[in-house]
Amino acid sequence: MKKYRLAIFASGNGSNAENIARHFSNHHSIEVALLLSNNSAAQALAKANALGIETIAFGKADFKEGGSVEQALVERGITHLILAGFLWLVPVFLIKRFPKRIINIHPALLPKFGGKGMYGRHVHEAVKMAGEQESGITIHIVNERFDEGQPLLQAKCELLPGDGVEEIASKVQELEYKHYPAAIERWIVGA
Repeated sequence: MKKYRLAIFASGNGSNAENIARHFSNHHSIEVALLLSNNSAAQALAKANALGIETIAFGKADFKEGGSVEQALVERGITHLILAGFLWLVPVFLIKRFPKRIINIHPALLPKFGGKGMYGRHVHEAVKMAGEQESGITIHIVNERFDEGQPLLQAKCELLPGDGVEEIASKVQELEYKHYPAAIERWIVGA
């Protein structure tokens, strides 16, 4: 068994989850052991299955203290939780069980454009409406509030006046793919 066992939480397409799983597929001490989704139709589940990663789809009751999600994490010896497009607030009991061992990526430069309801396209639309000249990503430790945990890394991209929401999303996604796996590795093993 590898020293560090990751569980990725995803709600949608799973492109970041897939990128992370591929990054660690032959790592000497880190493995993606589990992918969990609160959306049984999420593409993230199919992508993880294709990579040979165990998957679990769950509902709200499963996510509460003492529920099947907590049990699955404990039974599989999970050491760190990675949020990759996961849209639910992590409950306090999980934050206490995994202190400073849960991280998230947000598609903007926090503290701007964060909080409940600010995810995916909603963030990029808000960035465009505000006339921002740059956007980017923030990778942060998860706490009890949406997007308010300690930042670990921010990366920026320049926005051009003609950039629409799709162009902003594409630039930000490029930063996500480039930085998230490496930031996870540095956070866990200091590599």
